[in-house]
Amino acid sequence: MNAPRQILLIRRDNIGDLVLTTPLIHALRGRFADCWIGVLGNSYNTPALAGHPDIDAVFAYDKAKHRPERHRIGVYAETAQLLWRLRALRIDLAILAGPGAQHQSARLARWVRPRDVLGFSAADGDSAGLTIPVPYGSGAVLHEAEDVFRLGAPLGIDGPAGPCRVVADAKASARVADALIAAGISGRPVVAIHLSARRAPQRWPAGRFAALMRALHQRHGAAFVLLWAPGPADDPRHPGDDAKADEVQRDLTGAVPLLAWPTVDLASLLGALACCDLMVCADGGAMHLAAGLGRPVVALFGDSPARRWHPWGVRHAVVQATSGDVADLSVDEVAAACVAVGVRRSA
Repeated sequence: MNAPRQILLIRRDNIGDLVLTTPLIHALRGRFADCWIGVLGNSYNTPALAGHPDIDAVFAYDKAKHRPERHRIGVYAETAQLLWRLRALRIDLAILAGPGAQHQSARLARWVRPRDVLGFSAADGDSAGLTIPVPYGSGAVLHEAEDVFRLGAPLGIDGPAGPCRVVADAKASARVADALIAAGISGRPVVAIHLSARRAPQRWPAGRFAALMRALHQRHGAAFVLLWAPGPADDPRHPGDDAKADEVQRDLTGAVPLLAWPTVDLASLLGALACCDLMVCADGGAMHLAAGLGRPVVALFGDSPARRWHPWGVRHAVVQATSGDVADLSVDEVAAACVAVGVRRSA
């Protein structure tokens, strides 16, 4: 095939999945320095790519399930308009950047009508809609970042997948830095503690988070930025952890240097992580964002496969419960992992 002038990557799933595609995006930028590179995602995951230096344009559509207050017809009509605009760009190459056969992404690509479509063929060998099929083979045993990176092979990209890359908004980071100074937190290692997890087996109890913070402060002089998804736990659309954050703060009143920072959006989360030296969190999108900023991570895993989803490209430790439930992890186990990764100020 001729060298592409315009590449559109399509990745329509979660925030962490999109972050784990950035090693491939960076390799594409290195291989095709003058090429236009765009990403088509959804309104939920694409904010993770704000300000990314390897990407020329980001396009987002709404998934109907993310907009229950709107009639589905209106949501679909807006998506159709976006895809028509992309068709007008006359894209050379669309990459279905996900593991295995990406049937939904292939349908989006058909609307865009690129010259070529690159993606993994189905397990039965079906490559319908693909002009550049890549056999999926044993990709599922690889880390997600390694797996998707294999899509670069037909374009002359080989070698190991590099680290993930995301960018923190400078103003958002400055707000957190100013808040840390106002809270009297300086000259200490700052540990980000992220309380929230979407799935029940990934949730560590508030009391254990508080006990961990006491231990890291007493033994290593650590200060903390407490992060969580704001809102009530019974919100059917976006369950929040305000009550859990309140419980942790009450438990720690006056005991540790602490900045409470609810993450109202991805910009506020990234801004906070950029000011921290270590992240402690459950497996999920926030974990991959921290890794994308180059922050060391202690990751709490329940029933998801750590080999597939561990923090990529950074110093990290995985603490996984044999029961498949994070609630069964002890404070001592997590504290030991923090010490192993390093509770210290970044260089």
